[in-house]
Amino acid sequence: MNIAVVGTGYVGLVTGTCFADTGNNVICVDIDADKVKRMQAGEVPIYEPYLDTVFERNIRQDRLHFTTNLEEAIADAKIIFLALPTPPGEDGSADLSYVLGVAEELGKMITDYKVIVDKSTVPVGTSELVEAKIAEYAKVDFDVVSNPEFLREGFAVEDFMKPDRVVIGTSSDRAAKIMEDLYKPFVRQGNPLIVMDEKSAELTKYAANAFLATKITFMNEIANFCELVGADVDKVRAGIGTDTRIGKRFLFPGIGYGGSCFPKDVQALAKSGRQFGYDFQILDSVLRVNDKQKLTLIEKLKKYYSGDLNGKTFALWGLSFKPDTDDIREAPALYMIQALVDAGATVKAFDPEATENVKNMFGDKISYFDNMYQAVEGADALLVATEWSVFRNPDFDKLSQLLKTKTIFDGRNLYENSKMKELGYYYESIGRTKVGAE
Repeated sequence: MNIAVVGTGYVGLVTGTCFADTGNNVICVDIDADKVKRMQAGEVPIYEPYLDTVFERNIRQDRLHFTTNLEEAIADAKIIFLALPTPPGEDGSADLSYVLGVAEELGKMITDYKVIVDKSTVPVGTSELVEAKIAEYAKVDFDVVSNPEFLREGFAVEDFMKPDRVVIGTSSDRAAKIMEDLYKPFVRQGNPLIVMDEKSAELTKYAANAFLATKITFMNEIANFCELVGADVDKVRAGIGTDTRIGKRFLFPGIGYGGSCFPKDVQALAKSGRQFGYDFQILDSVLRVNDKQKLTLIEKLKKYYSGDLNGKTFALWGLSFKPDTDDIREAPALYMIQALVDAGATVKAFDPEATENVKNMFGDKISYFDNMYQAVEGADALLVATEWSVFRNPDFDKLSQLLKTKTIFDGRNLYENSKMKELGYYYESIGRTKVGAE
């Protein structure tokens, strides 16, 4: 099939690349001319494992193309994917201006039947708005489909190629058949392709992310309580995670969730509820607890240093909101950096992929290093904010020589209390007893 993908962020670029890899001819559109030139030259503009391999293969085999010209991209396309940003507005609602703006342009441009697919995460009822906007101008038949993405950054290619499920929201049999044909190569092993109405599909994405964010937040609450009563959250996690009704995933406590999806999607669903006169009390609690959790290591630091962080130097390992991505959107590390800078502390940061993105935000307010041990040299303590694999088995003898004192505050529970005690470190983590405390 001929496919156009409007928007080349994480979702759009992965979507276009993976569809090209199953034999489709794909044109990706973006208004950023410099970004388009880089992609045309074979450069992947984001860090996502394995994407570069698939990207380069499909450019080489002439199935993946890039342009800034929307009309050119959609001319021969049977399916047009809208993978556009829907950032939160000041009130928390999803900003649909990009989506509706492109919908208006499409209405003026299409000259034959198209399937226009909302791939962006959008509030319930967006498909109706998109359809109405296109219909203001279009003189031909078209269908609007909701096809939410369920991609995990760091595993996006794998998730697209081998999805747990594919959700297609449409009331059109014609559009449903086209979408089913498109996705057949990805569900050959029997994973479900679920066709439903547009509103249910739109809500499915929000409901999934809100549930997972709630699960994470619940475990963070349990971890905080474990610290008060002397329980071990790792043992609690193992005890409940083996219950098949609960499952093992998303039960790891830490310093809160971040990224491009969970924060804005929970916020947007709560806002949508209020618009329809429904109060999502549980989601309001999730938002409030997660905001507080992002600074839990800072609170531990303040207690340890008797409330005074001025003049202290801290090494910070991890800047991205999760490992295997350079995405720093809503990353807990950003909140920690701001709090430390405001308190008069010096921050020495290292991340395998996200450093440049943080430089664009903080500039010279903190120091950046290309080596994880260089960041530690001369620091009063080491803070761990992201669970990159490279941090899991560091040279603790080397760390003890570089740090002023053998002190670690671990926001991702990477190390065992017993080992930290054996090595003589002062060690605080999440939901577990302190090591080395008097």
